[in-house]
Amino acid sequence: MTRPLAFSEPVRINQIGAGLTRTLEPDADAVRRIARELDLQKLENFVAQMTLEPAMIGWRLSGRVSAHAIQTCGLTLEPMPVDIDRTFVIPLSDVAPEADSEIEVTIDDDAPDLIEEGKVDLGQYAVEQLALSLDPFPRKPGAAFVQPEEPAEISPFGVLRNFKTRGEDGEG
Repeated sequence: MTRPLAFSEPVRINQIGAGLTRTLEPDADAVRRIARELDLQKLENFVAQMTLEPAMIGWRLSGRVSAHAIQTCGLTLEPMPVDIDRTFVIPLSDVAPEADSEIEVTIDDDAPDLIEEGKVDLGQYAVEQLALSLDPFPRKPGAAFVQPEEPAEISPFGVLRNFKTRGEDGEG
């Protein structure tokens, strides 16, 4: 069973024409699902303006994602407000590589994202851009990890010495 998407706004390629612009504002339930999926304490004012238009090869998705989120500091566990304002451009293609050809992936791979089943899910791209804007290891300014002191190695002979010392004093 597949898990439902946190936020989905599919657009069929045949609806694009010369270009399509949408403003996406997820409802309260979708915002809660997105916050849970991205491990946020809270997500507010999540808005995505997106433009999908034909390009020389395939399509081009561009836009802007803005939101106010509350992350949790990884050290202090305190709430950490974050304002997000991200612009992006993503090339898209509906031409998949041939099944028998090898696909080479590199870190700097600028290959277009694939359009699946003739649809582009603008909602998923909006959530992806929001996720890319978040710090994966949030830390409040000034918060520092302090390594706890290692316990002194306990020698079995030291323990015996303590028993002998206590026995000579008439204790224990």
